[in-house]
Amino acid sequence: MPGITSDSDFSDTSTEFSASSSDPLPLPDRFAKLKRKLIAGNEAAVADSFYRLLRQLRKEADRIAAVGSDIIPTIDFLDIHDPDCEAAFSKQLRKRGVAIIRRVVPPNVAEAWKEETQEYIDQSPYHAKGFPPEDPQMYDLYWSPGQVRARADSRMLEAQRFAMRAWSSRRDDALVSSNYPVVYADRFRIRKPGDTSMGIGPHIDGGSVERWEPDGYGRGGTYRKIFEGRWEEHDPWDSSARLGVTSDLYNGAGTCSMFRMFQGWLALSPIAPGGGTLLVCPMLQLTTAYLLLRPFFSPRVGPDGGSEADFLHESNWRLDTRPSSVVHGAVPGHIQELSAALHPHLQLGRTMVAVPRVGPGDYVVWHPDAVHAAEAVNAAPGDSSVLYVPACPLTQTNALYLASQRRAFLLGLPAPDFGDGSRSAIRGGESEHLGRPGVQDVNDAGGEEGLCSMGLLAFNEGRAASRVERELVRLANGILFPDRFDMCYKRPAKDL
Repeated sequence: MPGITSDSDFSDTSTEFSASSSDPLPLPDRFAKLKRKLIAGNEAAVADSFYRLLRQLRKEADRIAAVGSDIIPTIDFLDIHDPDCEAAFSKQLRKRGVAIIRRVVPPNVAEAWKEETQEYIDQSPYHAKGFPPEDPQMYDLYWSPGQVRARADSRMLEAQRFAMRAWSSRRDDALVSSNYPVVYADRFRIRKPGDTSMGIGPHIDGGSVERWEPDGYGRGGTYRKIFEGRWEEHDPWDSSARLGVTSDLYNGAGTCSMFRMFQGWLALSPIAPGGGTLLVCPMLQLTTAYLLLRPFFSPRVGPDGGSEADFLHESNWRLDTRPSSVVHGAVPGHIQELSAALHPHLQLGRTMVAVPRVGPGDYVVWHPDAVHAAEAVNAAPGDSSVLYVPACPLTQTNALYLASQRRAFLLGLPAPDFGDGSRSAIRGGESEHLGRPGVQDVNDAGGEEGLCSMGLLAFNEGRAASRVERELVRLANGILFPDRFDMCYKRPAKDL
């Protein structure tokens, strides 16, 4: 999965949604104080909002269970510039937090990328490593021809730009632009028929306890409305609330140094429900609010004291007057896990639905706060193959990472978030791989836009749509090409 590092083990997270788990792990006492401070002065409002949330979750869970996978919005790539199609699609994407853009590239092109990737593995001077170690299916490779071509392809970049239009900024001066997509180099998966090693249970990437910490997402006020008892006003699509946050305070596994507006993968093979595909909980705003408020509440009567309906009913839940240090499913240095035992009102056994059938060239995207999982087994007769290709906007932080990633590309080293190559074929990563692409290959695949997305060519300031966007482009170009661009400009005082 995107964001899971080479050292992660997919078996660490249960794939059984209905199975009971052990009691939540108490964290250091400072988390009890942190929880108390988060809602101080808003206790009554938070309690009322939680009860409203539980009623809404009950209704939405019934709807998802009735509709199933068809609840996930889809659009054909040829329709992304049709205003009516775009409006209908965007509305559902913003509600569900997950979508499919079909036929971004023709099936034969996606299949050719898969063949090139497989040949790259076969031609490696060393045994390509990955997970599981004894039979790799998630490869510790980042610069195969198929990966490089897909990331630079103009159709992929246009699909990313289209999807990222679901985001907006409440701050006019926010230095973020979805008009200039940038590459985040991740890995690829060729999941074999019958595989059971790559299933992973419901989780959210991008840290865990950081969502409650003032030095984490608190730095951007990302979830402030929720902690004030106004979850209905929380906007998960406000990009300005994501700038400056720290999603990794503990140097944990599965971290991503770039701001991804969407995690995503491009299908390289047919993948249907049951074939080891992605599972999602398509109620973005509700799951986010519930995840964040759950640690403040406890049941009056446990699950064994009556019916399930009585246990889940809002009258059975109360705000803790003395908060504990428990943050359900969150442990420093790990991804945020969710389970039926710890998050019962999400009814994960009913609300985690498989992505509908996709074919080679279809692009699946999901919001970074979306609860997602991977099916426990690939029960299909063929492999389930994808390239992980998130959609990332241009920001100062993303430009800084892009500069580091560019160096890794030129030298054939692992992408920066994925270590120093110790888990790759050799410590030098892919530096000795036959057929490893270079700058000319990026140019051949995507032209100037492809080169810009990789930090290999300066961004075109003339395409900027606003003064703030021009400032961002200048800043990014200064980071990427300090010898050619002045990094020392200052923003007007009123914008600082």
